[in-house]
Amino acid sequence: MSRIGRKPIIIPAGVEVRMDGQTIRVKGPKGELTSPYVPRVNLQQEEKSITVSPMESDDAKLSRKDRALWGLARQLLSNMVDGVTKGYDKKLEIEGVGYRAAIEGQDLVLTVGYSKQVRLPIPTGLQVAVDKNLITVSGASKEQVGQFAATVKRVRPVEPYKGKGIRYQGEFVRRKLGKKAVASATKA
Repeated sequence: MSRIGRKPIIIPAGVEVRMDGQTIRVKGPKGELTSPYVPRVNLQQEEKSITVSPMESDDAKLSRKDRALWGLARQLLSNMVDGVTKGYDKKLEIEGVGYRAAIEGQDLVLTVGYSKQVRLPIPTGLQVAVDKNLITVSGASKEQVGQFAATVKRVRPVEPYKGKGIRYQGEFVRRKLGKKAVASATKA
């Protein structure tokens, strides 16, 4: 009994949802997204909404995997509809002396304390903006935005002693004491 799967997906004006065989296409003002059809679920499209239901009609016979796929299919389709209407974005902060980012052509160039600059090609369908120490990744696909932001963050993870590195905006990094502070604490 999926609580998420039971909720209908409201289709806003200007968004078109088509089911072509084994793919689902969602087209809206921010772009077009396609996704493979999730097995073991039925999609019923009405005028302004889509309802996702499991293949098995009896809730008592549903397996744990069927319930999981039911909720997953509904949430993936909902994310696609939200993406083509509102879009998604992630903001990353760069902290450290001499650490910076720039966009050169179709690459994000990071100078984050290595001997060479790190070049990351920007995937198609994403927009990346750099403003001083803030990198903004935006696009229609929630999965693509999150994956590219995680790739950028993985270039220089935040170290716990000085807090230098790349982090999500508003992310809390737990700081550690250095050896000097620990040594003086044990003598007392």
